[in-house]
Amino acid sequence: MSNNNLDQDLVEEIEYMINALTKSGFFNTDEILEILEDEFIEENVDFSQFDISLNEFDNSNFDKLDYVFNSLADKNIVAIHNCGYDIEEGVADAFELYVHLNNNKHTPDGFCFYTFEDVEEAILYDNLKITFGDFENNEDKALDIGKIVYDSLKSQDFKINWDGTINNQIEINPFKWDKSYDSQKEYEMEGAYDNFVGKRC
Repeated sequence: MSNNNLDQDLVEEIEYMINALTKSGFFNTDEILEILEDEFIEENVDFSQFDISLNEFDNSNFDKLDYVFNSLADKNIVAIHNCGYDIEEGVADAFELYVHLNNNKHTPDGFCFYTFEDVEEAILYDNLKITFGDFENNEDKALDIGKIVYDSLKSQDFKINWDGTINNQIEINPFKWDKSYDSQKEYEMEGAYDNFVGKRC
């Protein structure tokens, strides 16, 4: 089936997804194509008819965020870029990472992350939400984690909205998403693991 015959809603959905994946800066073109093929496997789409070109953003905001995420390992917090699609997946991934770290004799106090859904929101609305918590369901400890994450983000002159409770995410607003793809660096769970362990070598 040629793309000229595709349903307009489907075309818009594909174009939205391509826009989000390319602007996220986490995937190369082959990975984007694979994600699209998996997502639309039953639609018989010829993706060569779509423009899949990576962004050329300058990383100025992302570099500051990455610096904060790397530095949180020094405070015994594991910080994960692009962690799951939504918060539920993100929390599950954070706890899975905790198990891996624990098995290798590392015991982080807590975590923070943002999801791909949060990246999509940042691309569309120029704000980024950060989820945080501890690994013991201890509200006081979780709040301490939140304060450390908040202070670390403030130290890079980000403007932050947060009500100081564990009930709400920490929001960087404004945050213009400007990450470009870097084939030399791992992010997500693997990158967070390497960074946390690397600070202890």
